[in-house]
Amino acid sequence: MSDATEANGTTGEAEVAEPGRDTPKTNEGTKGAVGRHVRVVLVDDHRMFRTGVQAEIGQTARTGVEVVGEAPDVDQAVAVITRTRPEVVLLDVHLPGGGGVEVLRRSAALMADPEQPVRFLALSVSDAAEDVIGVIRGGARGYVTKTITGSDLIDSIFRVQEGDAVFSPRLAGFVLDAFASTDAPPVDEDLDRLTQREREVLRLIARGYAYKEIGKQLFISVKTVESHVSAVLRKLQLSNRHELTRWATARRLV
Repeated sequence: MSDATEANGTTGEAEVAEPGRDTPKTNEGTKGAVGRHVRVVLVDDHRMFRTGVQAEIGQTARTGVEVVGEAPDVDQAVAVITRTRPEVVLLDVHLPGGGGVEVLRRSAALMADPEQPVRFLALSVSDAAEDVIGVIRGGARGYVTKTITGSDLIDSIFRVQEGDAVFSPRLAGFVLDAFASTDAPPVDEDLDRLTQREREVLRLIARGYAYKEIGKQLFISVKTVESHVSAVLRKLQLSNRHELTRWATARRLV
């Protein structure tokens, strides 16, 4: 799967898979076909990307992966995860409503359930160290990028289901560095001045999104976007969006 898959997607309503829709009616039937079975929820704000992932991994009789629900933002993600209690959630890092970290925070009780834990695997276009470390600290069991192949993604899902930690090769170093000592990792004081929403706006600006597109992504007005951009420029002592883009790129936040 390539990053381009998500480019034309749009947000949509949270969906819960209907019993019998493209999946066997029982787990026993699935296990008989592939020898293993896992229930998964897809959380990503691009409908086209969710559709692509479902087509790639969700042929349950072949893959053993049963997609039981999907969601485009934080609130709907928490609702569908709570309702369906999947074994693994594929979680995008950048979501309207607070991002993947907020989904993890609100799902803490489900992750801690000793009988039926919900485990999270981050699946994101971002390979920024901050994003990787943030979701791992939040409780995710792994982090892979959207360049991963379908077969490798299926394997990663089953490994997370079994309790393993899974990372795309170059990302594992971020986690090892962050947890190598008891000392806290270095803090970017400039970035630390920004609120979570300001960071979301910053990333989208740096990726070239127009104010109207950002408002649609984050479910806020254009005027509110302008207000956040002004606050970011002021806090970072930058003059325009071109300087902001260079600043974000230098810190690998894009």
